[in-house]
Amino acid sequence: MTTLDETARPAAAVAAPSTPAGAVPAPAGAPSPAPGPEDAVREVARRAKVAARALATAPRARKDAALHALADALVAATDEVLAANAEDLGRGRAAGTSPALLDRLALTPERVVGIADALRELAALPDPVGEVVRGQTLPNGLRLRQLRVPLGVVGMIYEARPNVTVDAVGLALKSGNAVVLRGGSAAARSNEVVVAVLGRALVAQGLPADLVQSIDAWGREGAVALMRARGLVDVLVPRGGADLIRTVVEQSTVPVIETGVGNVHVYVDASADPGPALEVLLNAKTQRLGTCNTAETLLVHAEAAEGFLPGALTALTAAGVTVHGDARTLALAPEGTRAVPATDLDWATEYLSADLAVRVVDTLDDALEHIRRWSSGHTEAILTRDLAASERFVAEVDSAAVMVNASTRFTDGGQLGLGAEIGISTQKLHARGPMGLAELTTTKWVVHGDGHVRP
Repeated sequence: MTTLDETARPAAAVAAPSTPAGAVPAPAGAPSPAPGPEDAVREVARRAKVAARALATAPRARKDAALHALADALVAATDEVLAANAEDLGRGRAAGTSPALLDRLALTPERVVGIADALRELAALPDPVGEVVRGQTLPNGLRLRQLRVPLGVVGMIYEARPNVTVDAVGLALKSGNAVVLRGGSAAARSNEVVVAVLGRALVAQGLPADLVQSIDAWGREGAVALMRARGLVDVLVPRGGADLIRTVVEQSTVPVIETGVGNVHVYVDASADPGPALEVLLNAKTQRLGTCNTAETLLVHAEAAEGFLPGALTALTAAGVTVHGDARTLALAPEGTRAVPATDLDWATEYLSADLAVRVVDTLDDALEHIRRWSSGHTEAILTRDLAASERFVAEVDSAAVMVNASTRFTDGGQLGLGAEIGISTQKLHARGPMGLAELTTTKWVVHGDGHVRP
């Protein structure tokens, strides 16, 4: 697989394994054995580390010019990218991939333009590298600064999302990092072409092509090797389904920033205005089905249920949504509503489809308890006109994002003004919520003295 313009960078040979003791050496002039996945991936990571050092000191103007060049290159290569994407979509349909996942995979001319525009938006954002987080002069005269610096080499393991390839490259470039990508078989051709296009554009800007590399050619073994490349890869970000994320978290020796699945809740409080509440609910559930910030469970206060649920269930059915409701929900369902009884499995499920679990609760406490039990910690929303209820909800819900009278679909780097995002972190260390530019940096302390010695 051609992932970069090989003519534009120095050849970097992968070290061949040494001959085991007692083995007969290969005849002189015989070709070296092809490296295995682990050796090949470690060589990719070594090249990325070298490239990251070259980028770490690049001024903002150079990085921003490169981002604009990447955007222009993508738009110019639209036909090539869409042809590759059509191959991936054809394989996906033949394999019975769900419509929601096919939607995540699909590219259109408009989506390519949107992805390119996201790169240009990144160029317009402040450069986080070199930002002074805090600083002071101590009584002894030492001058301290805590500065943002790049992480170094960021590894990404993700599924069926060619737009994530571009977002990851753009965020890494602006924040001074190299990126090593494992995009999965579903989008293999799309990612192959996109990485090649971006690599050529980087070289044209005088930057190392090794700043963006794919290890898709080595399949699952390559992904495992990436997880084990501690010391060469500085941080690993998994983005995809629960099984993928769990596998990376449990098997990786590289530090992991865990992005979580989205078992997202919308709670309609007793005081909610039914009209605006229904608009927010429909947007949260139906605006795009296959995303992690799409609502998967609706909780309705018993005092609001009679006035809200019949109209909401009718509207959801009209939008093609199947409701998985508890007994009180089903009792309020108008004739013709697409509704089935809910089980505990429904409360735990991230559907990524036209399905919604619905439950009537007696109190705000019951809603909070349900969320504590079943939430994945991604995003929750309360729809209310009661300030005290909203303040309690915000204070007691332990999720990366909490919405008050707003759709859960706003948990997104672009929507929150961060530019593109590399994922939504649901953990609590280093980064939480949409991970934009600042979240792809760490800090270092710089201390200036005048011959100071510690007493």
